[in-house]
Amino acid sequence: QVQLVESGGGLVQPEGSLRLSCAASESIFSFNTMGWYRQAPGKERELVARIRGSSSTSYYADSVKGRFTISRDNAKNTVYLQMNSLKPEDTAVYYCNADRYGTGFWGQGTQVTVSS
Repeated sequence: QVQLVESGGGLVQPEGSLRLSCAASESIFSFNTMGWYRQAPGKERELVARIRGSSSTSYYADSVKGRFTISRDNAKNTVYLQMNSLKPEDTAVYYCNADRYGTGFWGQGTQVTVSS
């Protein structure tokens, strides 16, 4: 069973930064893509950023382009989400996702709160 463990969430002031980590129990090369989603209260879960399992090709939602960066450490089987210039509207539970030929795996989520 694939396990994804997120860490790095917390409370940060507007314009601050956080780095989320997602450690996978298997090699990230075995996944087609890995990504970060978020879900704010009363809203649907949305894709924030995604990276291919075998390359550095990435995708970002328009709302985070230029502020967030997704990256990977193959040796640690870990994917990161560097979040800069955070805004109150970035407040949400952030979930790590891994996709393998249409089968999705999810982490437990980590809360990010942006507030002064």
